[in-house]
Amino acid sequence: MMRGSSSHFRASKEMVQIDIAARIVKHKKLIVVFFMVLAVVSAIVQFFVSVNYNMVDYLPDEAQSTKAMEVMEQEFSGSVPNTRVMIHDVTVQEALIFKEELSAIDGVYDVTWLDDEIDLKTPLEMANEDTVESYFKDNKALFSFSIRQGEEVEVTDEIYALIGEDNALAGEAVDTAESQKMAGAEAVYAAALLIPIIIFILVISTTSWVEPVFFLTAIGVSVLINLGTNIFLGEVSFVTQSVAPILQLAVSLDYAIFLLHSFHDYRKKVENPEEAMQLAIKKSFPAIASSAATTFFGFIALTFMQFEIGADLGVNLVKGIVLSFISVMVFLPALTLLFYKWMDKTKHKQFIPDFKGVGNVVMKLRVPSLLIVFILIVPSFLAQSSTTFTYGIGEHPDTTRAGSDFYAIEEEFGQLTPIVVLVPRGDIVKEAQLSDDFKKMDHVKSVLSYTSTVSPAIPPEYLDSAITEQFYSENYSRIILYTDTEKEGDIPFAVVEAVQSAAGYYYDDYYTLGESVTLYDIKSTVTQDNLVVNVLTVVAIAIVLLVTFRSITIPIVLLLTIQSAVWINLAVPYFTDSPLVFVGYLIISTVQLAATVDYGILFTEDYKERRKEMPALTAIKQTVDKKIFSISISASILSSVGFILWITSTNPIVSSIGLLLGRGALLAFIMVVFFLPAMLYISDKLIEKTTWKANFYKEK
Repeated sequence: MMRGSSSHFRASKEMVQIDIAARIVKHKKLIVVFFMVLAVVSAIVQFFVSVNYNMVDYLPDEAQSTKAMEVMEQEFSGSVPNTRVMIHDVTVQEALIFKEELSAIDGVYDVTWLDDEIDLKTPLEMANEDTVESYFKDNKALFSFSIRQGEEVEVTDEIYALIGEDNALAGEAVDTAESQKMAGAEAVYAAALLIPIIIFILVISTTSWVEPVFFLTAIGVSVLINLGTNIFLGEVSFVTQSVAPILQLAVSLDYAIFLLHSFHDYRKKVENPEEAMQLAIKKSFPAIASSAATTFFGFIALTFMQFEIGADLGVNLVKGIVLSFISVMVFLPALTLLFYKWMDKTKHKQFIPDFKGVGNVVMKLRVPSLLIVFILIVPSFLAQSSTTFTYGIGEHPDTTRAGSDFYAIEEEFGQLTPIVVLVPRGDIVKEAQLSDDFKKMDHVKSVLSYTSTVSPAIPPEYLDSAITEQFYSENYSRIILYTDTEKEGDIPFAVVEAVQSAAGYYYDDYYTLGESVTLYDIKSTVTQDNLVVNVLTVVAIAIVLLVTFRSITIPIVLLLTIQSAVWINLAVPYFTDSPLVFVGYLIISTVQLAATVDYGILFTEDYKERRKEMPALTAIKQTVDKKIFSISISASILSSVGFILWITSTNPIVSSIGLLLGRGALLAFIMVVFFLPAMLYISDKLIEKTTWKANFYKEK
């Protein structure tokens, strides 16, 4: 009875697939027009999706920086000083005039200079030398101020016009403005490099000059629709904007290749192209669905990140995978049937010969392959978690003005990282004591507060609001510390902890802000995300593999293969002593596993089918000969995408994701071609015993 119901279910399932395929074939013109119109509308709508470059916005609501920013915005007109300007060849009086001009720019707040620290009526020689040289040195003046969030590009352009080419402008707001300016140009540059490379790879992998156009059109349409549907999200992060479209293209291009290869195979068996396409849809559906499912569930793990840049990217990639799957299974068949004659007219000979004999070589190297990987696994696992991490966007290269200006200011005045502390207003004695404690801390160069700049003896109510509004709001008192540390690292984070500890000694309710504080919070958040995201990714993919292969051993072998490639990839920065952007590390540890496990699935499915007809060694050799070409095409496309992102992006986060992706795809290819066959061979008997209805060939 059970057998009958099972066969009836399979028959019903096949009938549904055939019916859907027939409907696609019947309405092909309508489908093509619908998708093309949707793509055009999406291409227009995407320009109305805003891109967010502010890392603070992606911290969880309960993060200290998030709450502090909300209080700051409610209580004070300005924000944390996030920009510095260095002016050459000026006197004290000229510097004061420049300060007024800078303050007059709309979007510039709280310009701070030497006159905010000391009384300039007294000779500078009588003032504290360190204090003076923090702002004025060798006739160079250094100003600190904040720029209104969301207007970084416009305001920095106006400042550049004011200061000219000879002076320098640097800071967090400048980095944000530079990233926004470069994003569009870099995307065009990346596409200009990438599309010809992908077309070349596809041309040599097919037998038609025009076939790559079909692949790229099908996935390109889904990429455009994905970008357009972001309008419902309101905005996306700069990481998503830079990485998601190219990553979607690279990861899902395989689906189109699977379908059209199947279509070509059936055209050799049946004369009617429409019938061939129906059979191709039915035949390729399980393989494409399985491939999309592993990637889909792998990317879903990103949505569980508390640091929401990962979640933002995850939502876009999951959406992209679904849209690519629909486009390949619905739009591509319709498009192909309308224009398949173009493929027939533009046929060319096969450029790459068959890979016969490669399987023999691979299997001769199986023992060294196993030994090398098993020797590398443990050190790589330990190394990838011991790498020196960075948590911010980082500095722009010194080839850009933002980068050269930063180094010019740093060389003259050193590091200067502000921290803002907000404490409840009312107890002026506590404020004075806290300010004094801050001044005694290591790495604190100066402290700006009402008690240190004006006097704790003068009640604020007796002074003009123009003097007090920098320090007091209705409910809070603001204290600004200038530290001589970098934005992030062990020392800056230790300073943040010391500042918070000192504030907590005097007040139960206090807030701290600043770039180093934000990065400290990001570190705390993403460190927690690491374990959760990696475990979810592995578990989700393992379940999909378990269902796909109906085996306990095969998912373990596949995950070991790809996860080893991930660990080796992420260990490279440790052994080369190169700091790694943690967001890139976290994202790539998920993306590489989700995107490259398809290579192992493709290989193992073919091996499992051949194993039903022949011994293990023969099955593996033939699988290598047959599948190495397809896997190499997928890996070369994904690797090209990664390396192009690395080369073209000046944003350190995007660049690091690109480098890790490019190297990871190559490592995954090597592992699937050499390590996986060796593991399948030594695990063959165990696989047979732990796979439901394995039906492996038995030698007589």
